[in-house]
Amino acid sequence: MRIWPLNIKVQENTTPEKIDIINASLKKTQVPQKGEAGSFWENRGDRYHCGVDLYAPENTEVVSVERGIVAETGLMTSPEILPYWNPTYYVIIEQSKGLFCKYGELAGFTVKKGDEIEPGDLIGRVGMVLNSKKIDGSCPLYIQKLKNKNPSMLHFEVWKDKLISAHRDYLGGNWFAKIMPENLIDPTGYLEILDPYKSIVP
Repeated sequence: MRIWPLNIKVQENTTPEKIDIINASLKKTQVPQKGEAGSFWENRGDRYHCGVDLYAPENTEVVSVERGIVAETGLMTSPEILPYWNPTYYVIIEQSKGLFCKYGELAGFTVKKGDEIEPGDLIGRVGMVLNSKKIDGSCPLYIQKLKNKNPSMLHFEVWKDKLISAHRDYLGGNWFAKIMPENLIDPTGYLEILDPYKSIVP
């Protein structure tokens, strides 16, 4: 069983039909397609994007897509690493068939290494990765384009067999080399094949 990783709550008087419409709309629009901002392996000039960015309001609940075990948690971005970053965190869940899903750019997380996780379990909340006040002309162009948008998002990666979270070419969800790691998987299809999800509840 898989479910959508974002749990956007709506007002109590929202009808089930309206919830289904919102769900379908979110699933269609939130998985960026090849070449779009936030898409998998997006060329960002000096780096390539290792996952997909699923835009959602700050503090939106992030839930596990599948059953698994928490393999790792930690700091993903910080102003000590790059001045235009806010502190955000990540959770990595080891799932069936040797898949590792990384839920990144979280405002915080609610799980610890070794926890057994079921689909839909809360693991954290969407964070705000960029500090617009620190973005200037010295920043990468793709960062400059986001300056006035203040995008909050879930950064979602999928790896097979062996996760790479600490590597000289990996930083903040990006790969600083042209050759893609063999075990990095495009998560677009993984998310798009989900059945109509029921993450949005009154």
